[in-house]
Amino acid sequence: MTRTCLSVLLSCGSLLLNPVWVYAQTYPVKPVRIVAAGSAGGGGDFVARVLAAGLSPGLGQPVVVDNRPAVIATETVAKAPPDGYTILVFSNSLWMAPFLEDVTYDPVRDFSPIAVSNRAPNILVVHPSIPAKSVKELISIAKAKPGTLDYATAETGGSAHLAGELFKAMAGVNIVRIPYKSTTPALTELIAGQVHMMFGNASVAPAIKSGRLRALAVSTAEPSALYPGLPTVAAAGLPGFESSSIHVVFAPAKTPAAVISRLNQEIAKTLATADVKEKFANFGAETVGGTPDILAATMKSEMARVGKLVKDAGLRAN
Repeated sequence: MTRTCLSVLLSCGSLLLNPVWVYAQTYPVKPVRIVAAGSAGGGGDFVARVLAAGLSPGLGQPVVVDNRPAVIATETVAKAPPDGYTILVFSNSLWMAPFLEDVTYDPVRDFSPIAVSNRAPNILVVHPSIPAKSVKELISIAKAKPGTLDYATAETGGSAHLAGELFKAMAGVNIVRIPYKSTTPALTELIAGQVHMMFGNASVAPAIKSGRLRALAVSTAEPSALYPGLPTVAAAGLPGFESSSIHVVFAPAKTPAAVISRLNQEIAKTLATADVKEKFANFGAETVGGTPDILAATMKSEMARVGKLVKDAGLRAN
């Protein structure tokens, strides 16, 4: 036997004896669980169920959705075996919240990035009792009456919360945060006039159309095709303002790279279909996809930006 043949045989033998390689070739052999942070009917639940429906045929296994409160969702996935059978769907508050409050996980150390699912602008809306017709007018009102305007948010560290605090810091205004357990009660109170404004998601669209709320701008750096005619906050009065809601998919840390790659490929296929793009558009979001490295870079960039905002504005609770 030649040295070359022996080398090839030894190489193949080492692959066959490598449990990670063997595991990656057989994955998956049982149902995959997506742990969705938040309650049934929320944004995380919607994203998880759309992805589950698309992933199941490609993986050849059932993909089930398990709704958990945010804290429990992160703990569940962080402590799960790194085998690809338990993955997390969460918003970018996964890496924002630690800047604002104590959490039981490290967003970098405890999770392996898989993919960005979708991105959505927040819409700056006010109750009609507020006479502002533009971002500049809203800032003028807030400066004239410091501490009298308030804004509604749901989860601490969520995109709506960070957008509100970024608005405060960049505009130099004193508006008061009114936190709610979820977006639904926050929106209900806003429509009722109990609070004055919020950075809302797609759920505010019906109230805008009916005239119960007034939309002033979108929070993204560029105008959104989902909300034609609305300027960006940056163009309408706060140059440099940018904020958006991102839903992402993670696995437990140390999940084999081949398994991460398989999941990423199946998610990309799902997000590329016309049906899924339409579902997300109706949800008020645009599909993204991309590699695990892109998600890791997105997280790193946002953590640097949000960390500076929190420090400069003194947002961290004592």
